[in-house]
Amino acid sequence: MRSLRAVGAVGAVALAVAVPSAQHAAADTAEVPVADFPSEALCTPDDPALDELSGLAQVGGRLFATPDAGVDESVVELDAKCGVVQRLPVPVDPYDIEDLAAGPDGRLWLADIGDNTSARQTVALISLDPDSGAGDLYRLSYPDGPRDAEAVLVSASGEPLIITKSLFGASGIYRPARGRTVEQLETPGPVPLEKVGSLSLGPTDTPGGPLPGASSTLITGGAVSVDGTVAAVRTYTDVFLFHAPDADIASALGRGPVLRVPVPDEPQGEAVAFTESGDLLTGSEATVQGGTVTGERPPIRMWKEVTDHFAAESGADAEPTPGSFEAGPVALAVGTVVVAAAAVALWWRIRRT
Repeated sequence: MRSLRAVGAVGAVALAVAVPSAQHAAADTAEVPVADFPSEALCTPDDPALDELSGLAQVGGRLFATPDAGVDESVVELDAKCGVVQRLPVPVDPYDIEDLAAGPDGRLWLADIGDNTSARQTVALISLDPDSGAGDLYRLSYPDGPRDAEAVLVSASGEPLIITKSLFGASGIYRPARGRTVEQLETPGPVPLEKVGSLSLGPTDTPGGPLPGASSTLITGGAVSVDGTVAAVRTYTDVFLFHAPDADIASALGRGPVLRVPVPDEPQGEAVAFTESGDLLTGSEATVQGGTVTGERPPIRMWKEVTDHFAAESGADAEPTPGSFEAGPVALAVGTVVVAAAAVALWWRIRRT
């Protein structure tokens, strides 16, 4: 993200939402089964441009990564050992790229949707042909004012979905009005977005992330499997998996997650992607202080046979856990504690800044 470094009037907001509303209370993730997929460290990027790794995507068996907006805003192609194969300049000058998605037509889609101060009148998707480097800008506008976001998902039909990053309450799910696909977007736009739902994740007890007490609730990335039947939405600490047997990702998000993959001890986990064979990849920014990486760079991890699990379980009777619901006293109490802890952490960060 361009910053945890600039956050607005935390105290007033914390008082206004100290107790979550029943409609958008945090999901009781204790009811979401924890997945037990085989996993391994795939490789560790050592290129300084990826110290702020923000997005991953695989197209045609090739792995691409994007850093958070900064000095180097190229998309980086990586080999099997995370070595740099090539750098693809972004076709237009972006503001704050936060995620990367693979489109059904083989193009990459860069999500220029970061807005920590909620000041942008438009956000954008940027297409990128991984072979030629050509691409276009597609501006988008929210129907209800500026929003900060770090997650984009592109369905098998090409429908893009943006999930906002909300510290308090539920995150919004937005798509281009009338369900337009990426092929139907106008350049440069803006194309209006419409809100199609909301999503709350966490809290969980998975350690990691930059904000104690809130890292497990902040949505930082998304991805869709190649066949379009599984969606992944991650926080700093966990990946939540959604089943879409009809490839309707928006409806699957509304039904809620069916599995949770803990991704512990990532300093700032924002990247998630599916391989074309159905494995799940996760990645994190490194811990950087004064422009220097402290500690070991985090690896890109692979969680194996994820989509195979859903294919095998497609006839199961298990009911998905809703992403937002009417909360009982326990959920409300947990939500209140998380919000209070997050407000204190942000207040301290602002004081230090």
